[in-house]
Amino acid sequence: MFIKQPLDEFLGFEYNRIDEDHVQIRLPIQDLFINSAGVVHGGVISSLADVAMSNLIQADENGIQKALTVDLNVSFLKPASGTYLIADAKVDKQGRTLIHSECLIYNDQQELVAKSKGILFRKS
Repeated sequence: MFIKQPLDEFLGFEYNRIDEDHVQIRLPIQDLFINSAGVVHGGVISSLADVAMSNLIQADENGIQKALTVDLNVSFLKPASGTYLIADAKVDKQGRTLIHSECLIYNDQQELVAKSKGILFRKS
């Protein structure tokens, strides 16, 4: 199950669980996401990476997340544009309470536009 949040629904995320340690989220690009430089706003890209990594740990039966982000780093490699972005998130290492993860963000031409690393805290 994926996390259910109004912001995620507003942004239009489309979810795909590859396996228990691998999630992809597709974000159709809307005019609202474009900044004054004519590319996707970095905050939207950061939110996409954060949501993808947070969904690596499956939500409970009510769509409530079981892990919270405690550290998020995003490196922007190329201006993001096109019709959609894909977040490809994977678990690097799971401990008892901390989960280390990474996320690569691609545009619709399969070009890498951003990389992210995150640490999640598993809620009890």
